[in-house]
Amino acid sequence: MRNNQNKNIKTKIILASASERRRDILGLTGLQFTVEESGVEEVMSECVPPRRLARLLSRQKAEAVAAREKEKKKKKKKGGNALVIAADTFISINGRYLGKAQDQAEASAMLRALSGRAHLVVTGYTVIDSSSGKRISGSSETKVYFRRLHKEEIESYVKTGEPIGKAGAYAIQGLGAALVRKIEGDFFNVVGLPLSALIMTLNKFGIRIL
Repeated sequence: MRNNQNKNIKTKIILASASERRRDILGLTGLQFTVEESGVEEVMSECVPPRRLARLLSRQKAEAVAAREKEKKKKKKKGGNALVIAADTFISINGRYLGKAQDQAEASAMLRALSGRAHLVVTGYTVIDSSSGKRISGSSETKVYFRRLHKEEIESYVKTGEPIGKAGAYAIQGLGAALVRKIEGDFFNVVGLPLSALIMTLNKFGIRIL
């Protein structure tokens, strides 16, 4: 697999996320990149359709990091020419949005709500060229079907600590896979970054993976 280093691509690439899962997925491309958390607070409004909201949240994160890069350039520090990638993932079920579980009680409540039902995992992503201002946003949905969970299973899974900090309180790439009956759509989207869609978007910025 080729990467931006052996193709002499000089553009700095920044992943605007502290998520280890997104870092691992982007790493599959072979691209060289740095990680910088956006610091943007995620505010989810159920008045906004899920795909539009996901794109909006990802755009806010990307814009925050791109603005910091431009500010570095003004101060003649290293920066100012970067391709910023940001994403935001949440769960949509019957018009209700579920973000990251903050504690065990919230995780248990989310898992009970998902038990035996289908839900959508929605990820919005944005790529911004901090120098030119060019930006492209997109979104992806994956339908996930949970099997019916017993109370003891939920309690046991929550005690592992894996659900904390995860959208919908589960990690499909981890032990949470045991809760899932089937999925329809992009697996990587459920993990937190729709890889195929992102690669096609990067092509439009002159970054080719294959």
